[in-house]
Amino acid sequence: MLEYIKMILDKVSFDKKLFEKELKKGLKELLPIEIKELKNWCYEKFGKIYQSILNKVFRRVSFT
Repeated sequence: MLEYIKMILDKVSFDKKLFEKELKKGLKELLPIEIKELKNWCYEKFGKIYQSILNKVFRRVSFT
């Protein structure tokens, strides 16, 4: 599931609102360890363009 969510985020990264929507939706499907991996991947890949979205979305997520 994690790889699928990464693929979707890659495909919608051209649109800020769609990216945020798909990120939130994807997080609901993942285990805490997968969320940590997705967070690291997102910041590495999209941190320069979507840092504010990533900060907002991942701040609300529990890793326990």
